[in-house]
Amino acid sequence: MSEIKLTLGAARALHLAAQDMLAPRRRRAAKADVLAAIRRMGMLQIDTISVVARSPYLVLWSRLGDYEPAWLDELLAEGSLFEYWAHEACFLPIEDYGLYRHRMLDPEAMGWKYSATWMRERSDEVARLLAHVRATGPVRSSDFERSDGKGGGWWEWKPEKRTLEVLFTAGQLMIARRHNFQRIYDLAERVHPEWHDSRMPALSEARRSFVLEAVRAMGVARAAWIPDYHRTRRPHPDPAGLAEEGLLLRARVDGWSDPVYIHPGHEALARQAMEGALAPSLTTLLSPFDPIVWDRRRALDLFGFDYRLECYTPADKRKYGYFTLPILRRGALVGRVDAKAHRKTGEFELRSLHLEPGARMSERLVRDVAGAVQRCARWHGCPQVRVANASAETFSAKLAEALASPSDTLA
Repeated sequence: MSEIKLTLGAARALHLAAQDMLAPRRRRAAKADVLAAIRRMGMLQIDTISVVARSPYLVLWSRLGDYEPAWLDELLAEGSLFEYWAHEACFLPIEDYGLYRHRMLDPEAMGWKYSATWMRERSDEVARLLAHVRATGPVRSSDFERSDGKGGGWWEWKPEKRTLEVLFTAGQLMIARRHNFQRIYDLAERVHPEWHDSRMPALSEARRSFVLEAVRAMGVARAAWIPDYHRTRRPHPDPAGLAEEGLLLRARVDGWSDPVYIHPGHEALARQAMEGALAPSLTTLLSPFDPIVWDRRRALDLFGFDYRLECYTPADKRKYGYFTLPILRRGALVGRVDAKAHRKTGEFELRSLHLEPGARMSERLVRDVAGAVQRCARWHGCPQVRVANASAETFSAKLAEALASPSDTLA
């Protein structure tokens, strides 16, 4: 079989195909599609910022189009998904529980996510809270009144919340379900009663599985990108060695001196990409926590897109805005929009818009982006789109003009 050699554009197309972001969907999403999308990505990162939809719901919308967000909550409650630390806090397919069990059994290696000192110094309180859950059933952090007189910021969690979180990291508690996005904790043996540690794969096998799953999810991967996907710790299995075993394919990308790796399950897609047969046609908005952009180095290598989320940056130091959404258009990241959904008034506000330096503004690009914005706004229940600071002849002005057109021309 001939060697796989990809142009940079073909590598992008393969990456998008692996992420199911190559072309718009042709049918309306069903509940099973939510689970299939998460399995394809390997995980769905959780973030609570809700300037637009909370990130996990937006990541799914980018892939599925209009769908019912409650399906994600239902899949968690039904046990098809579980929550744990992967790339960060994530929804994960329940069949991958055994891969993460090693992290639960070595929680001190999880850094700030676990405090051995807290567990040791408050062992009596921890035991009482566990006994309470065992006796009375699932609990929320809000079930416990704050008694230390401090505020409610994440850096000043009340003691019960901190205890719930360290027990969660240690695998003694799991998230049974969510209500209004608030975690509901229960004993792991009640949430996932089928699990027994005798089923846990060897640590070396789990590490290899993380490499293979990361490469599969990315479609095409440089060796340096792989550990970030699951935030794995050293020692990392060498993908070159896995390629020698036939578990990965080695390929080349024009202009890169190092090899890239492809999962054998994507070989047919890779050869289509090499032949120019994968043509990205989807235009959509991305969450800052979408797998396509969450690794800044990878987004820069693949798309020439230097992306940093600025919500944690002081307002006077922001370049693009508080919560900018990357714009994916036909295989390229062409810009970013700082958006806010005003659900009470039904307005989707575009606070700022920026095209990337290499993106050429054309009527077709403007119409593509306007259609994506309008679809996103409708899904948010915000049919009115307002473009702020739309000065003449700018991208903002052109987009505002396109959004003023009849909606069926942008569908």
